[in-house]
Amino acid sequence: MKTQKEISRTFAAFPKVANQVLATKNEETIKRWPDVRRGEERNIFPFQEEADVMFNSALPFELGVIKKYAGPILENVSERAPEYSEARMLLKFLAYFKEFPDDEIPPTSILREFLSGSSFKY
Repeated sequence: MKTQKEISRTFAAFPKVANQVLATKNEETIKRWPDVRRGEERNIFPFQEEADVMFNSALPFELGVIKKYAGPILENVSERAPEYSEARMLLKFLAYFKEFPDDEIPPTSILREFLSGSSFKY
């Protein structure tokens, strides 16, 4: 059983791959997650203290947004798939959160970089 901290850490990184989730089979996305975590452990965490600046971009409403987008994807994981139990665990975790409406996400929010509607022009 994963701890609350491990679950929160999983979801904190989720927006980074949200656009890839839609383009990949549901089970394949969950299957790839250990590779994502290994990459973080190898290439990000050992060097984060060396950065000139660090900031936590987590938002209070982030899990409510993730629930809206990830919930239907997780619901579609086949019961026969090896990733089914992980999908169910994630759905159970998301059940504690209320969905957050897109129209209430500020246009300057970093979350808009993944959902569209950002006020920043590049």
